[in-house]
Amino acid sequence: MSEPNQPDASSAPSKPAGPPGPPAQPPLQGGQLALATFAVALATFMNVLDTSIANVAIPTISGNLGVSVDEGTWVITVFAASNAVSIPLTGWFTQRFGQIKLFVGAILGFVIASWLCGVAPSLPILLFARVLQGVVAGPLIPLSQAILLSSWPKAKSSTALALWAMTATVGPIAGPALGGWITDSYSWSWIFYINIPVGIFAAGVTWMIYRTRETPTRKLPIDIVGLGLLITWVASLQIMLDKGKDLDWFGSPVIVALAVTAVISFAFFLVWELTEPNPIVDLRLFTQRNFLGGTIAISVAYGVFFGNLVLLPQWMQEYLNYRSVDAGLVTAPLGIFAVILAPVMGRVLPRSDARIIATLAFVGFAIVFFMRSNYVVEIDTWHLVLPTLLQGIPMAMFFVPLTAIILSGQPGPKVPAAAGLSNFVRVFCGAVGTSIAGTAWNSRTILHHERLTEQANANNPVFAQQIDNTQTLLHVSPSTSNALFDFTVNTQAAMMGLNDIFYASAIIFVLIIPLIWITRPARGGGGADASGAH
Repeated sequence: MSEPNQPDASSAPSKPAGPPGPPAQPPLQGGQLALATFAVALATFMNVLDTSIANVAIPTISGNLGVSVDEGTWVITVFAASNAVSIPLTGWFTQRFGQIKLFVGAILGFVIASWLCGVAPSLPILLFARVLQGVVAGPLIPLSQAILLSSWPKAKSSTALALWAMTATVGPIAGPALGGWITDSYSWSWIFYINIPVGIFAAGVTWMIYRTRETPTRKLPIDIVGLGLLITWVASLQIMLDKGKDLDWFGSPVIVALAVTAVISFAFFLVWELTEPNPIVDLRLFTQRNFLGGTIAISVAYGVFFGNLVLLPQWMQEYLNYRSVDAGLVTAPLGIFAVILAPVMGRVLPRSDARIIATLAFVGFAIVFFMRSNYVVEIDTWHLVLPTLLQGIPMAMFFVPLTAIILSGQPGPKVPAAAGLSNFVRVFCGAVGTSIAGTAWNSRTILHHERLTEQANANNPVFAQQIDNTQTLLHVSPSTSNALFDFTVNTQAAMMGLNDIFYASAIIFVLIIPLIWITRPARGGGGADASGAH
C-alpha cells in the first residue's frame, strides 16, 4: 500500500531542533537521477509487495505448516504490529547512523529476514522472521521519500513523490497476482525469496550513488522506558486479539492476563510519554485538531480496509474453490485506478479542500463495501472484480488528502514526528483491523450456521425429506447426504457472515466522515507542501 506525502516521516524523537536534514547537495541529474529514483522506489515496492503478496498465500502456508487459517493470518498481523513499533525509532536511528546507512542497512536486513521467512520449517519460526522483517521495514517508507526529495530539484518535488507513489501503488496490483502464481506454480517460500535479488540490487545501487551524500549524525538520548512500554502494550494487545478466539476470550486466564498487561502498560505509556523530555512518540500532537481528526480517520479507515483485504482472498479460496493465483487476479485490479489517478491527485489537491476529497473517498469506500454486502454463494468472477476495480478510485483519494490534513499547520521541526506518529497509529490499526475482521467473520459465521440449522433434525419432516431426496437423486449414502447438507450450510453461513462484515465496514466509513470535518481547512491544498518540509 502506498503511503504518499510522508517524505520526512522519520518519526524522530521530539527534539526541539528537529532532525537534521540532508546537507546542501546539488540535485542528481540525467541517468544518475533516473537510476537512483528507480532503486529507491524499488526498495519501497519490495516492502509494499511483501505486505500484499502473502494475503493470497495464507491458506497454502497454513496447510503446509499444519496450522489453521486463523493462525496463518498471524503471518500478516505480526508483520504489521512489529512494523508499527519500529516506525517511531526511525528518526533516532537516522540521526545516530545517517540516512543512507540506515536505509541501505534496512534493505539488507529485509533481505535477510525474507530468506529466514522462506526457509522457516514451522509457524513459530516463520512468525519470528516476519517480526524481524517488520522491524527492519520501518525506515524504508519514510526514508525512501526523504532520499528522493533530496535528489530532485525542489521545484520538481511533487513529480518525485508522484513517481514514488505510482511505484508503491503497483504493489496492490502485482502482490496478490504474483503471490498466487508463485504459490500455485512453485512454493509459498518463493514469495519471500524474490525479495533477495530485488533488495540486493536496490541496496547496491543506492549505496553506489548516495554514499557521498550521507546526512550528519549526532548522539541523542533514546526513551528506553517508553520503548519498552510501547512494545509491551502493542505485543500484549496483538497476541490477545490473535489468540482470543482460540482460547475462548475472557474465559481464558491467558487472555485476561494479556488484557490486563495491555491496559496497565498502555496507561503507564501515556503518563510516561507525556512527561518525558525526549519521548519515543510525541503524544502532545493529539492536542491539535487536524492531527487528532486526521489520524483517527486515516487509521480507522485503513484498519477496516486492510482487514477486508485479507478476508476476501481467504473466502474465495476456502469456499469458492479459487486457486491462489485466481484469488490474486481477482484482487489485483485494486491498484489500477490508484495508479492512474495518482498524478491527477497531485494536480487537483493544491487547488481543492482536502476535506472534500477525503469525504468523497470515504463515500466511495462505503459504496464499494455495500456492493460486496450483497454477494451470494453463486457469484461470478466479474461481480467479484467490479467492486475491487472501483475501490481503486477512493484509494487514490484517500491517503494524500488525509496525510495533508494531518501535516497541515505543523511547524517544520514537527513534521517528521507528526508523520511518524500518524504512520504508527495507522499501521498498528491495520494489524488490529485484520485480527478483529477475522474474529468477527468467524463469530458471524457461527451465528448464521446455528440459525440455518435450527430446524435441521430428524424430527423435522421437511429436513428428512430433503435428505432422502438427496440420497435418491445422487445415489449416495445417508452419511454422505448429511455431509453435503453440512457443506452447503457452512458455505452459506460463511457467505452471510462475510456480508455482515462488508455491511458493517460500509457503515463505519460513513460514521467516521465527521472526523474529517472537525479539522480546519488546510491552505494550499490541505498542506500538500508539508510533504516536503524538513
